[in-house]
Amino acid sequence: MTEVRAQDNPLIGPLDVRPSQEGFEIIGTFNPAVARLGDEVVLLVRVAERPRNDDPNVVLAAIFDVTEGRIVTQPFARDDPANGFSDPRLIVRNGQTYLTSISHLRLARSTDGLHFDIEDRPTIAPSDEYETFGIEDPRITCIDGVHYIHYVAVSPLGVATVLVSTRDFRTFERHGVIFAPENKDVAIFPGPIKGTYSALHRPHSPLFGRNDIWLAQSPDLFCWGNHRHLIGTREGLWDERRIGAGAPPVRIDEGWLEIYHGADRHNRYCLGALLLDADEPWKVRARSDKPILVPEAEYECSGFFGHVVFTCGLLCEDKRLKLYYGAADTTVCHAEIPVPDVLATLTSC
Repeated sequence: MTEVRAQDNPLIGPLDVRPSQEGFEIIGTFNPAVARLGDEVVLLVRVAERPRNDDPNVVLAAIFDVTEGRIVTQPFARDDPANGFSDPRLIVRNGQTYLTSISHLRLARSTDGLHFDIEDRPTIAPSDEYETFGIEDPRITCIDGVHYIHYVAVSPLGVATVLVSTRDFRTFERHGVIFAPENKDVAIFPGPIKGTYSALHRPHSPLFGRNDIWLAQSPDLFCWGNHRHLIGTREGLWDERRIGAGAPPVRIDEGWLEIYHGADRHNRYCLGALLLDADEPWKVRARSDKPILVPEAEYECSGFFGHVVFTCGLLCEDKRLKLYYGAADTTVCHAEIPVPDVLATLTSC
């Protein structure tokens, strides 16, 4: 496997982005979606921020208040036994979960795909009761000149997937929830297959502990059904605990190539590949037994949540996969892998 990480990695870090409001600090810029817009590469970067806290006795949660239309903070005392802080990303109080940060999406533009100018204000921010804990991990699918942005919406109501569309990344139309809780890692195929749209998604089953990839179909991109189980986790391999779609699949001569993420029992996140049938994408032709990208660099192993490489966006150009990925839930990075190298690692199913 010949993967080439950008010499300038990380491309975007927390210090490169301005907080959305006074009194907040950026703790992560990661998991970007990517698209080409004219002669530019545009990223929609997940920006995680939190209120600055000078009191060591409390942990603050940031919450979008729908009534007030703004982000407010809520303190949780460290010495209160009803509060749990075992995961740095979460606060658990009497069975209710809160987040220690809140995320929005921020636009970044580049002419060379490596050096980005980042906008000063959020591009897409929490706006309703489904997004009170933030919006995360976008994907972008371009169909007939329209860029469909699908992202994770988090609130006490659960983890859902929302669809937004734009032609110019300046004005946006919201289409609401397209996959209800608990569902994330949605990746819409770039165009209909025999007149029907397809999407990968990852429902969660708390009863059976399943975190598998499914495929759904739609006549219009808004109403999804005909759900089919696609692949599951594999005991003893790099994707044994949870899996999910990464960037939207790309069409190559051999079929649909999907780069997906998997986590093992140690919460190490790697990237692997699937080859799906060109005409019947619910049929898996081949799959990675070994990952194609593993957290090895220091910036991938150390950060807010270490030993993570996680992609939401890629460009397939000149038979090369140009991956934009989040490293350690902290920074935006870039790597390129030749498509033939990825195909050579696949095992037929």
